[in-house]
Amino acid sequence: MSGVPTVTLANGVAMPALGFGTSPMADAEAESAVAAALRAGYRLIDTAENYGNESGVGRGIRSSGVDRDDVFVTTKLNKRWHGEAEAHQAFSNSAERLGLERIDLLLIHWPNPHQDRYVDA
Repeated sequence: MSGVPTVTLANGVAMPALGFGTSPMADAEAESAVAAALRAGYRLIDTAENYGNESGVGRGIRSSGVDRDDVFVTTKLNKRWHGEAEAHQAFSNSAERLGLERIDLLLIHWPNPHQDRYVDA
């Protein structure tokens, strides 16, 4: 990701400072938009289980011609997956839909404090 402005996360990972969001795109639109965004220079792609487009996002990453190691992928788990084991399952599910072995940042989409399980996630 040389030449791309980054911010350093608490764990030392460099994350691109500007990203391309994929809500509210469907799979087909996300596929073409992500590929075009990566070819245009974006290096952070943001999606979420709730967007329903992780498969298209993954196809867009693969078809862009940009090396996977140069792309920072973030996705989000929804309230169904709040809990430690559940968050691990959410990661596996998203990785499978994306067709990626690695997700660079997995976020809680919304804490849903009424459930009181976001800390475990």
